[in-house]
Amino acid sequence: MATVSQAPRERAAPWQTHSVFNQVPPLEGVDVFSSNLPLVEALEREGGGWARERASELGLLIGGEPQQQWGRLANENRPVLRSHDRYGNRIDEVEFHPAWHKLMTLGVEHELHSLPWTSEEPSAHTARAALYMTAMQAEAGFACPITMTFAVVPALRAQPELAAEWEPLVTARTYDPRLIPASEKGSAITGMAMTEKQGGSDVRANTTFATPLNGGGGGGAEYELQGHKWFCSAPMSDMFLVLAQTDEGLSCFLLPRILPDGSRNAFHIQRLKDKLGNHSNASSEIELHGAWARMVGEPGRGVPTIIEMVGHTRLDCVIGTAAGMRVAVVNATHHAAHRSAFGKKLIDQPLMRNVLADLCVESEASTALAMRLARAYDEAHADADAGEDSSDAQLFKRLATAVGKYWTCKRAPNHAFEALECLGGNGYVEESGMPRLYREAPLASIWEGSGNVMSLDVLRALTRSPRSLEVFLGEVELAQGADPRLDARVLELKGQFADAATLEIRARRVVESMALCLQGSLLVRNAPPAVADAFCASRLAGDAGLEYGTLPAGVDFEGIISRGRPQL
Repeated sequence: MATVSQAPRERAAPWQTHSVFNQVPPLEGVDVFSSNLPLVEALEREGGGWARERASELGLLIGGEPQQQWGRLANENRPVLRSHDRYGNRIDEVEFHPAWHKLMTLGVEHELHSLPWTSEEPSAHTARAALYMTAMQAEAGFACPITMTFAVVPALRAQPELAAEWEPLVTARTYDPRLIPASEKGSAITGMAMTEKQGGSDVRANTTFATPLNGGGGGGAEYELQGHKWFCSAPMSDMFLVLAQTDEGLSCFLLPRILPDGSRNAFHIQRLKDKLGNHSNASSEIELHGAWARMVGEPGRGVPTIIEMVGHTRLDCVIGTAAGMRVAVVNATHHAAHRSAFGKKLIDQPLMRNVLADLCVESEASTALAMRLARAYDEAHADADAGEDSSDAQLFKRLATAVGKYWTCKRAPNHAFEALECLGGNGYVEESGMPRLYREAPLASIWEGSGNVMSLDVLRALTRSPRSLEVFLGEVELAQGADPRLDARVLELKGQFADAATLEIRARRVVESMALCLQGSLLVRNAPPAVADAFCASRLAGDAGLEYGTLPAGVDFEGIISRGRPQL
């Protein structure tokens, strides 16, 4: 009997060639506030303990889904300029991914833009700093318009009638991105436009000029602005503070995007900046073709007026940098705790422990400094409300903000890089989130005053108020006698002011010493001995190399890393 031969069955090609193991589990569902012990302790220590539960609620939001995805999506889908509509009409609009608007809504609803101006609780700046540091761990870009909306209030108060009109709008807890009059929305977001092509940080070289309208002039009066701005942050904001020349000199103006009659102001966006990082946030070049604005403050006093805004944005540069460092520490320690190499977990490898501990020490020092600065703002504003113009708190706030802005922001890029390297090749891949963190790290050092600008600003503060150095040293010397390495470094710092003739050329070294002494004092007084000892040995006594991961032998690596890791 004949048989029918059967064709051999084809074997299905296997889609899986190996089992996945020794990969790090996702870090999800973490309360990024409560798991940050240095921040939790600093909030209590600096007087904002009443906000702890509120910060924890925000921390759970930021550490969960989908919030962690909002930052990634906002960065991957950058804002797009729509200069004209389909019919050829000039509209000057910036289109954002929905994730951006969700982040903005979250920030406004949690009062990151307004808490110190609306809360009746004590230490509201300190409480806001903890909330802001927590929220920025989702994404740094949206913090730019949040910060400017927060920082505009002190500047607005230089013109009471404008403050009465705009302060309720910029402190409202609702976010509405529509380009309609702010009065109809009941809320407003703020931007800033200071620098020009030819001047950069030298805003007195600005050529934009303002012409008074209706025969008026002076604070609160209407003007027409003609010129350009090389950097205009958050160009879809509802209003901006702008600098322009008048007959009396450089002056400050409030420029709304939408005019009182509902028409669009002569504010034209030329292009969006193609930036290294901060991709979710739009930065732009603009032209002002007879734009309508109102003067804020006195004619010719534009810089002193807007500097009230700049001071608060510089505070947020320090807080935001501390937030970025915390993200770096969380990712590096989490990876090392779950990844094995050469027969041991990375976190148990001696040299990796040195790197992780060093990153933790830097992060805690920045957090302590940021929160102490926030308390200084609480104290300075309380003194100002009481009629004191040059209190110790105000002098400390002015000087320490510049010192802190210089140093913490300078330390951020290499901190982000070292944390990225802890993840190896995985850290160099976009999916890890570390490249985004690394690209973001240089921004705070450049925004609102680069390293040289901040160093010279410290010297300017010392020249205008010589007693501010005494106040600053008084804060540092609260730890006197607690650690000989700190005492020796403070003595050395005092000697650095002896040669006034070379002070400007040495300004960076002097400001660095001021920052290290202040951070050392804060840690010696408040941090666990393991952290304080490692800081004093490496940063003050110089018992370390030029890179992170060069702490001396004998440091309590386990104690430092255990404290710095996210407390799950």
